[in-house]
Amino acid sequence: MIELPVITQEETRKRKPNWLRVKLPVGPDYARVRKLVDNYKLHTICESGNCPNMGECWGAGTATFMILGNICTRSCTFCAVATGRPTEYDVEEPKRVAEAIKLMQVKHAVITSVNRDELKDRGAEIWYQTVVETKNLSPETTIETLIPDTKGNWDALYRMIEGGQEVVSHNMETVGRLYRNVRPQAKYERSLEQIRRIREAGKRTKSGIMLGLGETKDEVLQAMDDLANNGLLILTLGQYLQPTKLHHEVIEFIHPETFEMYKEEGLKRGLRYVESGPLVRSSYHAERHVNVPIV
Repeated sequence: MIELPVITQEETRKRKPNWLRVKLPVGPDYARVRKLVDNYKLHTICESGNCPNMGECWGAGTATFMILGNICTRSCTFCAVATGRPTEYDVEEPKRVAEAIKLMQVKHAVITSVNRDELKDRGAEIWYQTVVETKNLSPETTIETLIPDTKGNWDALYRMIEGGQEVVSHNMETVGRLYRNVRPQAKYERSLEQIRRIREAGKRTKSGIMLGLGETKDEVLQAMDDLANNGLLILTLGQYLQPTKLHHEVIEFIHPETFEMYKEEGLKRGLRYVESGPLVRSSYHAERHVNVPIV
């Protein structure tokens, strides 16, 4: 068996490999999107999550909008979004997001949110209204919603996903063994159940996993099996990058050849579409995922 190359934790402190270099966000299209986001007082996960593809995506006139504020009730150790008690709940936000999407003339919009565990409905009504308002203003626009863990509030889940979106995504983020350290307020089995319920509701299911947090190959393959067995259709795999020194360390940089191997393994396991690469993030090339057959 051929051993694929990895870069150790000690080496990560010295440098990032060449394959993780990205272009700085520049150009007129990027500036136009920047202005729209500012004028409409919108939050984007592109900024809050320090996404390495922001320049490429914004330069193409697309962005992933983050609703329900930019303060999260969770304290995941991988995430750059601020943790605390949210104060923002704006019933006009769905209209603003829908208007911005129309002005940007995007063909495929991705919408995500922070966790709002303090709300009885987990923010489900804002979710529903945002999708409905967007569809009303831009009926030709397809939508992916990247929704948070509802902590087993299945009524909230069903409200989140019944607005007419074409893709419903919920990220597993990592393998089961690492949940305690990486997603301390989440549960691996509960997220799997959420994905299963989304698929049973007739939706196109999607999830994402970060690599380089200390997982083993067998654990990644097991996660793929678990996801396939719970109705997942689309999987994204990308390299974890440490947002600040206070966040979870990068244990290793995964080689592009290893990402390609995982893509092949995922397809063997019955997943319909696998987007796998060092710079892949949940919404990267998301417009391609809307065409994946549900049945």
